[in-house]
Amino acid sequence: MTTITYLTRIEFDFGLARRLPEFCAQLGMERPLLVTDAGLTALGLVAGLTETFAAAPEIFDGTPANPTEAAVLAGLEAYRAGDCDGILAVGGGSSLDLGKAVRLLAVHAPPLAQYAAVEGGMGKIRGPLPPMIAVPTTAGTGSEVGRGAVIIMADGRKLGVVSPLMLPDLAVCDPELTFALPPLLTAATGMDALAHCLETFMSAAVNPPAEAIAFDGLSRGYAAIRTATTDGGDRQARWDMMMASMEGAMAFQKGLGAVHSLSHPLGALPDVQLHHGTLNAVLLPAVLRFNRPVIGKKWERLQSALEGDPDVRIAALNEELGLPATLSAMGVERQYLPAVAAAALGDHCHATNPREATRVDYQAILEEAF
Repeated sequence: MTTITYLTRIEFDFGLARRLPEFCAQLGMERPLLVTDAGLTALGLVAGLTETFAAAPEIFDGTPANPTEAAVLAGLEAYRAGDCDGILAVGGGSSLDLGKAVRLLAVHAPPLAQYAAVEGGMGKIRGPLPPMIAVPTTAGTGSEVGRGAVIIMADGRKLGVVSPLMLPDLAVCDPELTFALPPLLTAATGMDALAHCLETFMSAAVNPPAEAIAFDGLSRGYAAIRTATTDGGDRQARWDMMMASMEGAMAFQKGLGAVHSLSHPLGALPDVQLHHGTLNAVLLPAVLRFNRPVIGKKWERLQSALEGDPDVRIAALNEELGLPATLSAMGVERQYLPAVAAAALGDHCHATNPREATRVDYQAILEEAF
């Protein structure tokens, strides 16, 4: 039996962020907690959004680059102190994921790790959760239409909390919010979107609609990412990248794979801050080569979409976009690789890679990308 579910309400167009008060009212939110990060506050984006409200929302802008359980608990404290009745998450995937986790703990007891997928936590998540609106300001994670939140837990593990109940009630996708995204961040987040599309398309799980969406997202994103990176004001390129990002996440309910199984524990390393999308970009060529023997005609379809061998084209695209070519160039030290390979076996994305990977396989992929 194959169960296929799509997904949540999505509003997609230029200028929609100006209608956030209307959307909050539609969901019965009178006192939302606006979850974001300090960078967006400093840029003035948060002030621009809150001035559209008759009464300004409570604001929590303590989201770190890789969201942590400690930050979730701080956000939960702000939610309760403000007597809030819903979540308005604005930002990249980190802010959206942190907002999801705050929403969960608003009606569930901590610790957060007990709800992680690898701990069998899905069955512990019960509804209803407070209403939530997700507003992405990057075109990368697609967390606005994702069922999970990836959080660094108090014990140091980077785990996914996954449940259909974690889906935001509304995703407001306004490409205007990405216009000011710097070129390198546009490239890195865009490669995250392409990684989602590639891994979902390759996954052996049965979900043809997801594969079709992933392939469209890949084709659209691959065609637009260079222009979006070099000309951030190009409306069509920004629209296409946000759509590709959303499509990648709409599709990855089918399952991701080895790229994310490795990037999650790499992102939890304590001594270096590693951007998730950049990690995915660096790992993709080696994982594509690893998966090639088992994906059959899908390799040919990828060759058509990418105009050449996928591993070669992705490596060339990374270079063209100015992204690092190796993990060592990102600051990863070789001493961490064995532990990362071991941790990848326990990641929730491990089971849906099209080719079964062992710890030795993961170690080899890491060495190839190092």
